[in-house]
Amino acid sequence: SRERAFTPEALKATGKPTLLAQAGIHAGEIDGKDAGLMLLRDMTVHRQKADLLNGANFLFIPIFNVDGHERFSRYNRINQRGPREMGWRTTAQNLNLNRDYTKLDTPEMQALIRALNIWQPDLYFDLHVTDGADYQYDITFGYTGPHGYSPAIATWLDTRLRPALNHDLRAMGHIPGPLVFAVNNRNFKQGIVDWTATPRFSNGYGDLRHLPTVLVENHSLKPYKQRVLGTYVLLESSLRLLAKAGKSLRDAIKADQTRHVARVPLAWRVSRQKAPEMIEFLGISSRLDSSEVTGSTYLQWTGKPIKMTIPLLRMNMPSLQVDLPKAYWLPPSCSTVIARLKLHGVRMERTSTPRVVTVDMYRLREFKLAERPFEGHVRVTAKYNVEKRQQRYPAGSVRIPTDQPLADLAAVLLEPDSPDSFFQWGFFMNILSRTEYAEPYVMIPMAEKMLANDPDLRAEFEKKLKQDARFAQNPRARLQWFYQRTPYY
Repeated sequence: SRERAFTPEALKATGKPTLLAQAGIHAGEIDGKDAGLMLLRDMTVHRQKADLLNGANFLFIPIFNVDGHERFSRYNRINQRGPREMGWRTTAQNLNLNRDYTKLDTPEMQALIRALNIWQPDLYFDLHVTDGADYQYDITFGYTGPHGYSPAIATWLDTRLRPALNHDLRAMGHIPGPLVFAVNNRNFKQGIVDWTATPRFSNGYGDLRHLPTVLVENHSLKPYKQRVLGTYVLLESSLRLLAKAGKSLRDAIKADQTRHVARVPLAWRVSRQKAPEMIEFLGISSRLDSSEVTGSTYLQWTGKPIKMTIPLLRMNMPSLQVDLPKAYWLPPSCSTVIARLKLHGVRMERTSTPRVVTVDMYRLREFKLAERPFEGHVRVTAKYNVEKRQQRYPAGSVRIPTDQPLADLAAVLLEPDSPDSFFQWGFFMNILSRTEYAEPYVMIPMAEKMLANDPDLRAEFEKKLKQDARFAQNPRARLQWFYQRTPYY
């Protein structure tokens, strides 16, 4: 900052909006590091761009994934054109930081989330490089649209940020474009998807916590110098825009933080349209060549620029929603989850005495573990019933109210149907193991008495025997059926 405000309190006291740019979350995609350091040099050493700090502050993380950065080699990213040596995608723990925004496994991500809560930037850039397909754009960027958790922010990004960046990038000879997620990488004519990222990714997480977040993807097949200079222009242009329009951005942030919704989306799908939305796409022509190595065809880019009109498929419809409760409750035994929620900045109240609370509780009736681990976890999905019951919570339990800015984030982290919930990431594996049992010599007389005293139960049991042959032939399953209907279960 111009005021040399090097603490969060001092930075806030300047009253100016703050841009946080993060480079090297995937350390082989390192354009942002050089661009940001060049900009800092020109602001502080050469003083050519010192005026950028007149109306805005700049926070910069040059290397987020330090482990991957130090694992550099000429042979790390075969699809990328420069620099000569590149870092590695994952950390020393072999974890992808851009899948860790919700679960917070890594020390790097824990440090970043603390920084977001402490420094409270107004605009956040996550700087990347693409993985492979060819097209004319040398710099692409995007964010979650107005359908998401932060509609006011998305509108500001659409109406203020994108036009300003596109104008300045084109003026310097670059070709900016939207994020490119092809329906079929072998045939762009099938269209691209306006992807709504889940919150394990930076742009999905930023939308969920009402932090204006832009995912930047430089085109991997463009020369390294061109990519770095494009990122430089993007950062400079953003600082100039913040100086002019920072107040309107802060107004949008406040509007989204105070917005309350009755139902929270947990997952998204592409909307069904009778006539697809069409856009102009600046592509590169391609052909299919035969390969003796693979025995099939593969896509080969010719380098010839072409213009196409293709469908834009917007992933803007909730595929799963949940009613937002007044609060969530967690017992102190869920200490790991409570600690992660605190780290996210979710507000909670800790009880000093036991409490009996009427709650809707999820009772799992079956669950399924993923066949392979992913990002250090074995993921879990489940089917469940919802039971309204009186539940005793011991002292030290936490109540998480939903009348707070991070209510949507709390819901996405705690609802078991959410793909980025702590449950699906495997943080509740301990509840999936049975630890108490009923011996047959105790349970059989009890079951016989239950059948004799409850005609409805007998009818339900006989129906189950007729409809489920495997159940009927399994003595343990039959006994378990009765055990589950006793107060002991």
